[in-house]
Amino acid sequence: MDIEGQRRSSKFEDRGDGGRGGGGGGLPINALSSLVRVLGFKGAAIVGVVAAGVFFLAPAGIKQALLRAVSGGAQSSTSGGAGSGSACQISSASNKACDFSRAVLASTEDVWTAQFQQRTLPSYGSASGVYTEPTLVVFSNSVSTGGCGNATSDVGPFYCPGDQKLYIDPTFYDVMAQRLKAPGDFAQAYVIAHEIGHHVQHLIGSTQLKPPGETKNQVSVRVELQADCLAGVWGHTARGSLKIDDADLKEAVTAAHAIGDDALGHSNSSDYTHGSSAQRIRWFRRGFDSGDPRQCDTFGVAKYAEL
Repeated sequence: MDIEGQRRSSKFEDRGDGGRGGGGGGLPINALSSLVRVLGFKGAAIVGVVAAGVFFLAPAGIKQALLRAVSGGAQSSTSGGAGSGSACQISSASNKACDFSRAVLASTEDVWTAQFQQRTLPSYGSASGVYTEPTLVVFSNSVSTGGCGNATSDVGPFYCPGDQKLYIDPTFYDVMAQRLKAPGDFAQAYVIAHEIGHHVQHLIGSTQLKPPGETKNQVSVRVELQADCLAGVWGHTARGSLKIDDADLKEAVTAAHAIGDDALGHSNSSDYTHGSSAQRIRWFRRGFDSGDPRQCDTFGVAKYAEL
């Protein structure tokens, strides 16, 4: 893909370094205890593309700290504020990642503004004629959100509906390439587009749906697969302007496979919160191949087993 000549979004905040003082942040603890998705944090929920995999990717020391936190052996972080310095200026790689993220964010703004105007979204009873642009916040180490508590980089990228902002530490792209074995710029774009997908869900009301008889994890899988599909819709619509080709698509598919619950170490499907690698690829491709958000109605699939 090629972002040269593309506009950069102004809906962007560089929070810098929020610090690591005060022990483990609340979000990683909840990410472990419920293996992500609907996390009750200050009355809000966070949703992220790979937060469920953070525990499995973490070094042993971090795992032990998280386990102590879950059992009540650690204190919640009280650090917060806007942080200091610049997350984008930490390195040339971080600066490039921030510029890239702003370009992708601008592209999502164009795509979803048009989709909302055309009313081509799945209908869940919420008005969908106007797209409200979210803000992308980049940070280093830790961050304080406006509705979902404090978080550290260990959580991975996530969306907070409480303030309608998505959060990412630019160094996560290195984690994707080196630890998840999912390198490439379109793989990175897929992560951003997935979090934007959660914002779209927030606007149309699908994150509030709870199919009867399903567990919290099963509802979570529906939410995450829909976000994958919506990310695919963005890719389909933006492929001309960003020159997205088959090699780029392969990068996104590789990333979707790498962050499937089974690929991240879940052996029991009842523990899935984001979907298997096969499911994530299938729903991303459904959006990418069709370019139609209405094809992303995971809640319209009557039987969970048929997702």
